[in-house]
Amino acid sequence: MKYEPTSSNITKLCKKLDTSKVNNVNIWLFKFIVQLNIFAWNQKLTKYVKDGQPEKAIQLFQRMQQEGVTPNKFTFVPLINACAGLGALEGGRRVHEQLIQSGCESDVFVGSSLVDMYAKCGSIKDAWNVFNKMPLRNVVTWNAMVLGHVKCGQGQKALELFQQMQQEGSDVFVGSSLVDMYTKCGSLEDAQRVFNIMPSRDVVTWSAMILGHVKCGQGQNALKLFRQLQQEGVQPNSVTFVAVLNACASVVALEEGRSVHEQIIQSGCESDVFVGSSLVDMYAKCGSLEDAWRVFHKMPSRDVATWNAILGGCAMHGHGREALKHFEQMCEEGVQPDDITFVCLLSACSHAGLVDEGMRCYAAMVTDYMISAKLEHYTCMVDLLGRAGHLQEAENMVMAIPCKPKVAAWMALLSTCRIHGNVEMAERVAKQILEMEPDNAAGYVLLSNIYAAAGNRHLCENVERQRMEKGVKKQQGRTWIEVNNEVHTFVVGDQDHPQMNEIHGELQRLSGLMHDAGYVPCTKFILHDVEEEEKVSHVHHHSEKLAIALGLINTAPGTPLRIRKNLRVCEDCHTSIKFISKIVGRAIMVRDANRFHHFEDGICSCMDYW
Repeated sequence: MKYEPTSSNITKLCKKLDTSKVNNVNIWLFKFIVQLNIFAWNQKLTKYVKDGQPEKAIQLFQRMQQEGVTPNKFTFVPLINACAGLGALEGGRRVHEQLIQSGCESDVFVGSSLVDMYAKCGSIKDAWNVFNKMPLRNVVTWNAMVLGHVKCGQGQKALELFQQMQQEGSDVFVGSSLVDMYTKCGSLEDAQRVFNIMPSRDVVTWSAMILGHVKCGQGQNALKLFRQLQQEGVQPNSVTFVAVLNACASVVALEEGRSVHEQIIQSGCESDVFVGSSLVDMYAKCGSLEDAWRVFHKMPSRDVATWNAILGGCAMHGHGREALKHFEQMCEEGVQPDDITFVCLLSACSHAGLVDEGMRCYAAMVTDYMISAKLEHYTCMVDLLGRAGHLQEAENMVMAIPCKPKVAAWMALLSTCRIHGNVEMAERVAKQILEMEPDNAAGYVLLSNIYAAAGNRHLCENVERQRMEKGVKKQQGRTWIEVNNEVHTFVVGDQDHPQMNEIHGELQRLSGLMHDAGYVPCTKFILHDVEEEEKVSHVHHHSEKLAIALGLINTAPGTPLRIRKNLRVCEDCHTSIKFISKIVGRAIMVRDANRFHHFEDGICSCMDYW
């Protein structure tokens, strides 16, 4: 019988051992204790590596050698992984030399770890030397080689390796692993190439492709993949559903999200806590907080991620006091909040202008729940103070942030400088941002807008000239709208949509009605030195207006419209949509980069505090 060297098994073995029948009991016990000693060292090494403390793992191995403990293959695997985590190529080579001396090099797990270490340390040549000598290779070995080539920018060689794998008897699991690896690296084109040449594709492969597109901001393509999966008769699982719900959330595809919800119910996955939390998140991000609450209350069990999803929904929709109330309920139910919980709470307080409440939440996080503040928490606090006009306090907080880099916090402060028109502080803050990130397009754009709003055309143009000289490109504004279960995308001045003539006609009709109702275009942020009439024409064709016009001409009167904008909604569009909602008698929901705006009867839920 084989016994693992644990303390409980020592006791069991000693009880079973009849010392009268064993001549060399002391020798046997000595060998067993030595084996236990190695096991304990290896366990500790592995724990350090898993906990993200590779330096401590190296130090422990050095102590192990000093105490004369002989390593085995279970020692070398975590040690090699520690070198990989540190990028310690020379240290890894020294471990490799000891491996050769110990005779463990031929082990497939040890060899795979070596290949992975050399690849992660940038030495593809050494990785190939190990790879070619290995008598056996598993999926981990192949993945390590492919990933190494991807990281070194050798995508073509990585694809050749995959084709070689197929020739040597690759199976669907290997292909799925590669697709997953490519998508995690953000290399969708390579993932698609592997996906296309796979002889068969299972639900794991499909799920990896869908989730990869979502993570790379391609929600529409993710939804297309899900439809293709269904056409090919592949049965989605809980991972697939979570991925496609994230895709629906990213492009505000509410109706498609509801369709997916029906499939989830039919599949029996609704009780899965991860699926349930994703449903709550999807409905909240698609503008239907009511549906989010219905799913939330029906869930048989709720974890901290579920509560975070509903609290985040409250924050996005500007329901600050509701978020605080439900946080209390969460604590009463014994669910321990985490750092994300407090990001949601602080964001909720910021959007609702609840400065005192936000300060109390921040203090409670640190003192009552012993959660150390991260950059996200500091950024929320800067936003909370800045929006409320406490700009100096917000700047002081950024200066005091211990973690670096802290560009996100400076950006939050610059955004609030724009709201309050504080040019002097904006110049100071923008300088900090562009020193840390010279290619930060948003920093240039915000400073330009602040100068433009202040009427300083010369400085505005100077900032734009600097941006263009450095080759920094602005992020293009995009708006998505779902009409009849199809998601449409628009950019400013778009001319590509097949219904563009009808869209322009609807905008012209609305423009006249808005003018009669007292609408005055806001053109102060237009950076070009052109006539006022051209400025009005420019804001008239912003992407959110094009999307709304499409929704109006393709849906029945009274139907609510939901749109998604990747940037902050501009002041003119915000004013325009208030007028449009009153004129057409419809609820219009806009989710921009910061929050939800619910427009109805000429009023926005943000009460112009955004």
